[in-house]
Amino acid sequence: MPQPPFFLSPPAPPPPPPAAPRVPGAGAGRALLPAEEYVRSVPKSTGFACVFFTDAEHRPVQLRATYSRTHPWQFPGGTMDHGERPWETARRECREETGIEVPGPPRLLASVFGPPGADWPYSTTGCVFDGGRLTDEQIRSIVLDPDEHDAVRVLALEEWRPLMPPQDFARLEAVLTARLTGTAAYFDTWGWGED
Repeated sequence: MPQPPFFLSPPAPPPPPPAAPRVPGAGAGRALLPAEEYVRSVPKSTGFACVFFTDAEHRPVQLRATYSRTHPWQFPGGTMDHGERPWETARRECREETGIEVPGPPRLLASVFGPPGADWPYSTTGCVFDGGRLTDEQIRSIVLDPDEHDAVRVLALEEWRPLMPPQDFARLEAVLTARLTGTAAYFDTWGWGED
């Protein structure tokens, strides 16, 4: 059977250089800000990443922080270092806080946002990655950093409710639901500065 003719497409032109940032609210014909000025004009934000684990029965695993009375129960994770990507942060922090090496590929369960508050002057954006289900042996082998955490607990979802502020429990519930349904969650409060 004869083959259709083969045509080569011309090479795509190179992408145009990025445009200079516009003055917020600037319309056509208005001046552009130099990059340094634009950077000073936009809100500042910090980033974090963490790992969500459950046991074999889908019960959340959390660590008790030694440094927070208002938000004591947490997922392994922390603030991103300069130049670090969220998945790198999640894996590094999990290894430092539990001794567990999280295999890839990354699976995002939730995106979390928190506005600036009384205790922290910047907005915070974070990623919660799925660490999978741990065996009883893996849970027993967790090695905590005593400067950060002093307990590991595995409880059914509703058993966590009285141990956490309402916004922390709502976030935990959203992350577990994302794991069970396969649909990533968006949670728009981290709760800093709230009791």
